[in-house]
Amino acid sequence: MTAGRESVLELLPMVFADPGEARARAEQVLHSRPSPLHASIAHQVLGIWQRDFGDLRIALRHLRQARDLAARAESADREADVLATLGVALVHAGRTRQGLASFERGVARGSGHTRARVLYRRAYVWWVLGHHREALEDVRRALPVLRQADDGIWTARALTLRATVHLALGAVDRADADFTAAERLWETTGQEHDKADAVESRGLAAFRSGDIPAALRLLDEAEERYGKLETPTFMLSIRRCEVLMAAGLAPEALAEADAAIALLDRIGGQPTRKAELLLAAARAARSAGDPDTAIARAAVAVRLFTGQRRTWWETHARLVLIEARVAAGRRSGRLVADAAAVAERLASFGSPAAPQAALLAGRIALALGRTAEAERHLAVAARSRHGGPPPARMTGWAAQALRARAAGSGRGVLKACRRGLDVLDDHRMTLGASELRARVTAQGAELAALAQEASLAHGGPRRLLEWSERWRATVLSAPPARPPADPALLGSLTAYREIAARAEEARGEGRPIPALEREQRRLERDIRSRTHHLRGDTPGYGDRFDAGRLLDRLGEARLAELAVVDGQVHVLLCGQGRVRRFAGGALAEAVAEAEHVQAGLRRLAHPQGEARLPLVEAGGRRLQELLLGDAAAHLGSGPVVIVPPGALHRVPWALLPALRERVLSVSPSASSWLRARETEPPPGGRPVLVRGPGLATGGAEVPELADRYGTATVLEGEAAQVPRVLEELDGAALAHLAAHGTFRADSPLFSALRMADGPLIVHDFERLARSPYRIILSSCDTARLASVGADELLGLVTALLPLGTAGVVASSAPVNDAAVVPLMLALHKGLDAGLSLAEALRDARTAQPGDAVHQATGWAFAAFGAA
Repeated sequence: MTAGRESVLELLPMVFADPGEARARAEQVLHSRPSPLHASIAHQVLGIWQRDFGDLRIALRHLRQARDLAARAESADREADVLATLGVALVHAGRTRQGLASFERGVARGSGHTRARVLYRRAYVWWVLGHHREALEDVRRALPVLRQADDGIWTARALTLRATVHLALGAVDRADADFTAAERLWETTGQEHDKADAVESRGLAAFRSGDIPAALRLLDEAEERYGKLETPTFMLSIRRCEVLMAAGLAPEALAEADAAIALLDRIGGQPTRKAELLLAAARAARSAGDPDTAIARAAVAVRLFTGQRRTWWETHARLVLIEARVAAGRRSGRLVADAAAVAERLASFGSPAAPQAALLAGRIALALGRTAEAERHLAVAARSRHGGPPPARMTGWAAQALRARAAGSGRGVLKACRRGLDVLDDHRMTLGASELRARVTAQGAELAALAQEASLAHGGPRRLLEWSERWRATVLSAPPARPPADPALLGSLTAYREIAARAEEARGEGRPIPALEREQRRLERDIRSRTHHLRGDTPGYGDRFDAGRLLDRLGEARLAELAVVDGQVHVLLCGQGRVRRFAGGALAEAVAEAEHVQAGLRRLAHPQGEARLPLVEAGGRRLQELLLGDAAAHLGSGPVVIVPPGALHRVPWALLPALRERVLSVSPSASSWLRARETEPPPGGRPVLVRGPGLATGGAEVPELADRYGTATVLEGEAAQVPRVLEELDGAALAHLAAHGTFRADSPLFSALRMADGPLIVHDFERLARSPYRIILSSCDTARLASVGADELLGLVTALLPLGTAGVVASSAPVNDAAVVPLMLALHKGLDAGLSLAEALRDARTAQPGDAVHQATGWAFAAFGAA
């Protein structure tokens, strides 16, 4: 390229339009024996590239050369511009004092338009350092000059920066106005990197306004734009971590932050960004229940921020460090004082996190019995309950609930918890993806626990039932948002099935499949990401639970809801017009016993494991003592509905002696049982029979069932492909799916049934307009669920219940394929005679042969819902 003045000057805006091309051209300039002025520009461009996308040490070398060359060229404005760029790099390198001194010289050397650009960059540095008032002042001085010079690019940058500072101070409306104005300016430029940054900033604004699906969509769009420019995205990772945590995806946020830190270390990137990523990782680890990792990350972040003279950031990192220490079990007067000091400093900064720190100080003081001191801190935190974003209001209501508990006011506790959970409900229903709705409930776990404790201490069994229902299986209260006819999502689902099927075939042949597994993971990430973009379209959060309505609909049946308060199981037995409470055992003991029983059932799925039968039956007796206690003697003679908490979803309830001979069904909540009970079957619905590949028996029950039903749609062989199966399932009255089930504890919505063309996953079922009224899943592990959030369950069964399915039969353990066939035939015989799923399953178990394998097979299956 020629080294003409105009072409060289074009390199500076190009570094944020096409960074790679700008770098290449700058290197060409330096090889062409340029003048000191042009060489200064080229070194500055290379310094910016290395500062933002490469090695900060190399960046400083280039920028110092650029500064010296500008001085040789005797251009005061050129020198001022480079001094500003160098100041940014020095601050990012942790040399805050040197960086600010460089800015002082730059402001002094520059004039007019150039000085305005220097002021903008110093404002950016003030934001990095957490000096928000100073940042706003420098932007205020710079903007009129930039506008007068008709400098659209730098005006848009200044507006974007001012908006970001407003967000840090909680002024969302002001930020939104500035982002909108900046976006209009960016559309008139070719600054592709700046445009990507604007999309990222809009994502941050959407998050601050409470729209998590929009935030995730915009951040993903920004990542795609950065990817085309092949530039690292450390700030994007920091922001995505914040949004992921708010969506209940803390493990994903921790993985993102750690990966970004590793990349930053590998390229020698900015220490300021490393400190911010460490803080993001600490927050994510704390939210993910890993306090030790949170302590380690936060301690390093505090040290780095201190060395970088970034007091605002250091104070936020100290808050996370104290929270993690408390989560690890530490309590002391020193921690109360530290949390109070952090709260005071955050309040002086105008940080929205100040109430969170005050709540922390109050909570620690309460644990130490310092009631008066706790009241002071909690009163400060409680002020946030009336305004601000949902997390701040929930913090305020949590503080108010703790104040009421300390004062002995059960009514006050329940009022505060109700208001706080209402805030979270409103927020939860903005989310369209069932996974996000389930995971975000963890943010209300403390309020729910406080309400249950108050109900147990100050109210009767009916009140405890109402509060148990208030925060149980909320993901089932409304169907997830229907995925749009998104060609990209449908393409990813199709590609996922193909890759998964190829990987399964390769595993069966013993071939290595790392490339297929990598592609499968990539497609899973893409599918999850696209479903997370869905916004909730359900107004409010459904009808409140009505205990009277439940008692009216039960008739002769009994419903036993198991509530867990402070680790102890309480049985709330509903029936005969009243609710009674019986004491159970420790939840931890019951969970451990359920795992032992599951291990025994796995052994009993094989004939040689029959010696385990007495041990499994003994486990059933112990489970009954722990989970039903004296309530077992008051179940009456009619049907029984069990409503367990998420932690007990693996209990084989039919194994318990008091339940073996009963018409028994299981439901995630009493509310979901009521909805299932009142769901009408589709008019003119037809049975659908599906036989997937690879079953040991070949799905031997399906041909016999086809003869029984006559008019049933039968899908097998190549006809049993996912698109056709979904088409036939939509609106069916009865569906029997004989297909291998795979449960994914790491990602439950990728739990699957194996069809001819690959896996039929939960995300596929969520595309149905109405899932079948009754579904029978005859293979292993189809009833296995993952417990997430406060008390939510994700998996095949819970995906179907909100979509119009009133009843499901599925197994929670591996089963013997041969023993399943007679059980299924007997089950359908009962259905053909007009019985419900629960009645037919009870009779089918009774009709099984008496050997251990057939008994274990019957115990492994359960009827869910009320059809």
